[in-house]
Amino acid sequence: MLLPKPQLIITSILGAGAQQSPNSDILDYINPLIGSTNGGNVFAGASLPYGLAKAVADVDGQNTGGFATDGSRVTGFSALHDSGTGGNPSLGNFPLFPQVCPDSEDVNTCRFPKSARATGYINDSVVARPGYFGLTLESGIKADMTVSERAAVFRFTFPSSADSEGGSPLILLDLTDLWDSRQNASVSVDPENRRILANGTFLPSFGAGSYRSYTCVDFYGAEVRDGGVWVNDRAGNEVQDLYVTRGFNLFYLQAGGFLRLYRPENRDITVTARVGVSYMSSQQACENAERGIPRPLEDFQRLHTQAEDAWREKLRPISIKAGGADEELQRSFWSGIYRNMLSPQDMTGENPLWESEEPYFDSFYCIWDSFRVQHPLLTIIDPETQSRMVRSLLDTYKHEGWLPDCRMSLCKGWTQGGSNADVVLADAYIKNLTGIDWNIAYEAMVNDAENEPLEWSYEGRGGLQSWKRLNYIPYLDLDYLGFGTNSRSISRTVEYSYNDFCVSTVGRGLGRNEYTTYLSRADNWKNLFKDDQTSFINGTDTGFVGFFQPRYLNGTWGYQDAIACSALASWCSLTSNPSETFESSVWEYQFYVPHDMSSLINTLGGDESFISRLDFFHESGLADLGNEPVFLTVYQYHYAGRPGLSSRRAHSYIPSRFNTSTSGLPGNDDSGAMGAFTAFSMMGLFPNPGQNVYLITAPFFEEISVTHPQTNRTATIRSVNFDPEYKRIYIQSVTLNGQIYTRNWIGHEFFTEGWAMELVLGEEESDWGRAQEDRPPSLSTGLGREVTMV
Repeated sequence: MLLPKPQLIITSILGAGAQQSPNSDILDYINPLIGSTNGGNVFAGASLPYGLAKAVADVDGQNTGGFATDGSRVTGFSALHDSGTGGNPSLGNFPLFPQVCPDSEDVNTCRFPKSARATGYINDSVVARPGYFGLTLESGIKADMTVSERAAVFRFTFPSSADSEGGSPLILLDLTDLWDSRQNASVSVDPENRRILANGTFLPSFGAGSYRSYTCVDFYGAEVRDGGVWVNDRAGNEVQDLYVTRGFNLFYLQAGGFLRLYRPENRDITVTARVGVSYMSSQQACENAERGIPRPLEDFQRLHTQAEDAWREKLRPISIKAGGADEELQRSFWSGIYRNMLSPQDMTGENPLWESEEPYFDSFYCIWDSFRVQHPLLTIIDPETQSRMVRSLLDTYKHEGWLPDCRMSLCKGWTQGGSNADVVLADAYIKNLTGIDWNIAYEAMVNDAENEPLEWSYEGRGGLQSWKRLNYIPYLDLDYLGFGTNSRSISRTVEYSYNDFCVSTVGRGLGRNEYTTYLSRADNWKNLFKDDQTSFINGTDTGFVGFFQPRYLNGTWGYQDAIACSALASWCSLTSNPSETFESSVWEYQFYVPHDMSSLINTLGGDESFISRLDFFHESGLADLGNEPVFLTVYQYHYAGRPGLSSRRAHSYIPSRFNTSTSGLPGNDDSGAMGAFTAFSMMGLFPNPGQNVYLITAPFFEEISVTHPQTNRTATIRSVNFDPEYKRIYIQSVTLNGQIYTRNWIGHEFFTEGWAMELVLGEEESDWGRAQEDRPPSLSTGLGREVTMV
């Protein structure tokens, strides 16, 4: 691919702090509470970038990420969380809860079980900022918190009014997690040394097996009166050690430890709890706490400042010149980028499953969601960390035999579709991430493509015997080699097709002759296309003919209503209403041929028919903006030569569906995927992951610059005639490094070489980017072979 020579770009926008005004702080544009209700499930608390310790209040409502702004009650404060996930509530192990016992003599006047102790919080007391979280309970107790990498410090301030009846402050530790998955646990209370140790075995929130976690809690700032253990509704100071199992049958045994404190009369008292966490041992949990927070009574502000500095450094590569764009849009942009660096979590040194010198990241939750936009975003703004994540995936393959498709809490997560770690690896390969053993990477990808595991419900691919023999995944497949949820034949077929394209991409780049085998399998999606299939909505013919349909082993057709599993019908997942498409409809999956959109467009009747079908999908209510498979469909007009329609569609969804309200996400954030969609859309460059392609649309800001952290070259997108009212959202012409550029897409070289792109905007769609030769590459047209490996 011939592109203009790179040239040195000089810009007056030099880094974070210059984006909005010379004196602004970029962290003021981050709101961790975006998506904290209405199913966004974001983690709203204190964390370092990719940090293991994540401190926040846990509530009894929408608590998948711990805290929610849904008016529910606080049940504890804990230091392990995930962000934006679906499935069961994740982590929240060993929560602490502060309260005052009404009777200073009888500890059992305090409330111990979750439902009994749950307390509302004062809405306008909530403060969430990178590296910090705080609120005030309706009881009057104020809690605020910050973190180091693997420890958290909580400050609980008991007001003098809370002691009006002569009660004693008490802080309990609960041997539980957010969804009460504990299988067994132990607690040891040491009142003399003001320390509580706990460990337990828990279940992952969306996977198989179990994991063990440890905590070490030290208390400061008040004299300890006594301590002990509690089981269900009763507590006592006679014993300080306790071991519990889950409980009889479905009965969940609630239990834990506590410390009761003295306090002077008529004045506030602040108790500081230093919480170390580990997946290795209690000793390591204590060491993590002591190393990260050596002076708990003095370190709070230092930790908060260091956390803020760490976030500023991670955001430093990006700069914007807003050009009058609304501040709420700027907050959406920066908050979306911020959420992409909460997970996966860097747990190097905290993996008890194997010894290795390689990095270990956890909370890939799940790659089916994150490969589409999160990992491509990190590849641009934090390539070193993305490279370490890829190395972690490969190290998991080396020690467990398979690339994970989903992984959390040291456990194998459920496979949702294809082997989509293959897409992450291909994306890293074509964008030239360094430090990766590509021979091992290719070996791992071929393993996905060739070998079926016994349990393909949580690793690898199922149905490979049929895949190789019939060239599709059959409906009601006879699969005696391995076992999983025997469903999703349509979505697995189209995903396996793209996965094999990604295998071929890396294989071809490495000079492996067998890449042609996987390249041919990339066409297997065609074998489930039924060209006479119709679709109806409420008895009315949509007018479109030809859809994917399930197919039996003998080649005959089955049937799935094309709108089933859509936003107009019922939800379909692995366990709830399993169907031949996963969490999405035939209508949505018909657009998932990311490697050969030209062939798909021809299959669906050509450019105009494809555009009409794509419009109907987005305007009829079929498009589910709350789930990641919809993302690329917003931009697929590019492949039919209508990039202006992609720009119009993106501007219709932002800020209507993606905004700064607490319900400002249309679905689970999925480790930042919703935030990455927002950020890419606002930048005006949207990725087709696994390919060296960014689709160009009108940005939401006048100027955006990204300084590549490794090459130190700055790429800049400038909009001429930028309109903050967004009437001028159609690109009229483009220059790249001062030369006319007509393609409606660009490669990753734009970022690594630091090029300058200038877009002239107008109110009407133009001819820019519409010619056949200006469309993004497709396998069937041969354009994919012209993309230069960088």
